[in-house]
Amino acid sequence: MEARQKLESLLDELSKANSFPRLSAAVHDVDQVIQLLSDARDQIAQAMDPHTASLTMTMLQNPVKFAFGKVNDDLKAASSAHKKVGRSLDKYFPLKQLPTDNDAMGNHLPLINRAIAMHLLREGQFSVASTFISEVQGGNPQTSPAESDEPMDEDDGQEKVDEDRHYASSDGAPTAHGDEYDLSSLHSQELQDKFAQMYTILQHLKVKNLLPAIEWARSNSAELEARGSNLEFELSKLQYVWLFQGPTVNNLPDDEHNGRSGALAYARQHFGRFQARHLREIQQLASAMVFAPNLQDSPYHDTFAISDAFTDVATSFTREFCSLLGLSAESPLYLAVTAGALALPRLMKYMLATRSKGTEWTTADELPFETPLPQSMLFHSIFVCPVSKEQTTKDNPPMVIPCGHMLAEETLKKLSRGTKGTRFKCPYCPSEASVKDARKVVL
Repeated sequence: MEARQKLESLLDELSKANSFPRLSAAVHDVDQVIQLLSDARDQIAQAMDPHTASLTMTMLQNPVKFAFGKVNDDLKAASSAHKKVGRSLDKYFPLKQLPTDNDAMGNHLPLINRAIAMHLLREGQFSVASTFISEVQGGNPQTSPAESDEPMDEDDGQEKVDEDRHYASSDGAPTAHGDEYDLSSLHSQELQDKFAQMYTILQHLKVKNLLPAIEWARSNSAELEARGSNLEFELSKLQYVWLFQGPTVNNLPDDEHNGRSGALAYARQHFGRFQARHLREIQQLASAMVFAPNLQDSPYHDTFAISDAFTDVATSFTREFCSLLGLSAESPLYLAVTAGALALPRLMKYMLATRSKGTEWTTADELPFETPLPQSMLFHSIFVCPVSKEQTTKDNPPMVIPCGHMLAEETLKKLSRGTKGTRFKCPYCPSEASVKDARKVVL
């Protein structure tokens, strides 16, 4: 309750800050100074009388002095507003030293740097990412390949992307020891172009233009189908509904390209290739033509309710796009920081309580209690071997055997000892398996 009151008070303070002077006023006044100087320069250049220059300069002194005074006043006001917001933050959220001397991430600085660089690339901040990578590696800031005038050879660009995929897991973290210190692969023009393409398509989706996303999905249909993705059909289906509702909902002209006739023409041209997997949905979309005058009361009302459809399809597109690059849909850095912010208050409270009682948690790589996080942030579940009753670790990972049961690696080795050909019987079913058939599981 106390935390909620602090947040509400801080939100009130921030809402008041919206009325504070902003730097935009200073920018406007600087533009006026520039305009005054530009006009005076033009007058002097066009004047035939040499005395005109001195007269113009004399008349310019007071307006420029007044304009510079306004700029200084604007900067002072903006600085004062910034300090007020800072004092509000310090008041409701004073800085506290973490109640632990252990820096859990102190030995993983290269991974942190890579996560920051990848986050900047995912956000489209290519020049910032380039400068960050260069400074981290101890060199001078270099021009981002995406901004360079010299084209990179296509094979070189693809080689860089393949290299980045090789050293990246599903969350973008490097998996090969030694190369986690090398961020040069993130300089790849191909990789940056991919992210630039993704943000361009997302911008089109924001204004409800599906065609660039459909074109991308069609050009990558083989990879998407191999993953079992329905993205291409979902985009085409939404385009059909968009055209269908065009004249009544989307203010589109009712002609052969829009409305029911336009939607029907689009379906005839593009839905044929989806019949094997989505025949029933295609039939429902076609049957809706009969109920077009009263679609709200028809059995297909839910299919044509697309208020949130563009947001959902943008999320699906981002997930599939990043998956084809071997990356997670969400930025690992964003998830880690958000999850840490949610978990930190409980951890600080626990550490302060145990320290006051003279007892402290000594295991550096584990939390002393389960941290409640949203389902979307639960990735690394703890697995306890059902046979040995021991928690799996990096040196003793969980392994799945052909029958589908999961055991710790050390348990498999113990079960296979003394057997011929390292085969063993699963402790939970009659199946037999070999150690070489077991596969490591990443939770």
